[in-house]
Amino acid sequence: MGQGPVIALLGGGQLGRMFLENALRYNVRVHVLDPDPNAPCRSLAERFVVGDLLDHDTVVRFAEHADVVGIEIEHVSTSALDALQRAGKRVIPDPSVLRTIQDKGLQKQFYLDHGIPTSPFAFVNGVSEITAVSHLYPAFLKLRSGGYDGRGVMALNDHTALEGAFTGPCVLEQRVDVALELAVLVVRTDCGDQITYDPVEMVFDPYLNLVDHLQAPARIDARTSHAARGLAARVAEAFGAPGLYAVELFLSRSGELLVNETAPRAHNSGHHTIEACASSQFDQLLRAYFGWPLGDPTLRSPAAMINLVGTGGTGTPAVHGMGDVLELPGTFIHLYGKGETRTGRKMGHITVTAADEEGLALALAVVKERCRIVPGPEKTTAMTGNSHA
Repeated sequence: MGQGPVIALLGGGQLGRMFLENALRYNVRVHVLDPDPNAPCRSLAERFVVGDLLDHDTVVRFAEHADVVGIEIEHVSTSALDALQRAGKRVIPDPSVLRTIQDKGLQKQFYLDHGIPTSPFAFVNGVSEITAVSHLYPAFLKLRSGGYDGRGVMALNDHTALEGAFTGPCVLEQRVDVALELAVLVVRTDCGDQITYDPVEMVFDPYLNLVDHLQAPARIDARTSHAARGLAARVAEAFGAPGLYAVELFLSRSGELLVNETAPRAHNSGHHTIEACASSQFDQLLRAYFGWPLGDPTLRSPAAMINLVGTGGTGTPAVHGMGDVLELPGTFIHLYGKGETRTGRKMGHITVTAADEEGLALALAVVKERCRIVPGPEKTTAMTGNSHA
């Protein structure tokens, strides 16, 4: 056991694993709670506990000896976070912020109440209420709570798509004619100082509704980049609490910027910052936890991040094409240590850096063409950790 301060982290997935990899450079101790006994954080955490993140008593007991309480997933007990905060723990994100973001309806209303541009929407609960706001078609129907990584979202083009529509509390959001999907990371201190990262461009897999890859900086002009950073900063200012905010934006074909969603934690859109920035999103989050000076978010070179998503069914994961990827200069492979691959499951990511956009495009094409995660034995690669080139 070390002698540094203790962070109680709720969630032990790949975001927690990457946070731990950075935290191990400092004299801090990280305890992790996750319902999966084989979660990616298990082998790195100083203390790993199996338990229900939504159970009030489990979370309070787990974090009672910690100095700081953080999350790597939104689906945790906010009543437990309230109790821990009352007990004097430093809790990031603030429970009130998380409570708003957990409910997509409250989140959309929050943007509306604070004058933050977002797509038109309506609260619905069942087919009859959806039909009553059909003027919003084409639209997306989103469960107000419980959705994650593309789940809990369905497209509605007209009334013929209502069969199988979600029941229960939902948000119907008018579809935006999107030119690009962007994301901006914002880090906020206790005293309200903020820094923003360069906007990134996100390209989604149309079938899985997951990020396929991202490019940094986004291919937008300087004026749009400045506006995107300013809008993301307004979101963090509106929440008004310290922490890390990943603000997802739509850039419409008419040039309008709209806030889609916000995550009050480390985010898939910031993975490239590990290699491409002086201070990564995980380093910034650690600094925010302890009130340390914020790091430098400057992008040092063009970068792309490609999600490695399982294909070909379920089984023991094997990496195909790693040798081809490792031959590329400025390439960084991150494997999340998950023992089972499934079609559509995030198994790792690859970051590539290059001197210019042309070099980045070439490396991106090689990675996308040659590297994949499939079930089955692989002679050269087991998915047990991270490799770098």
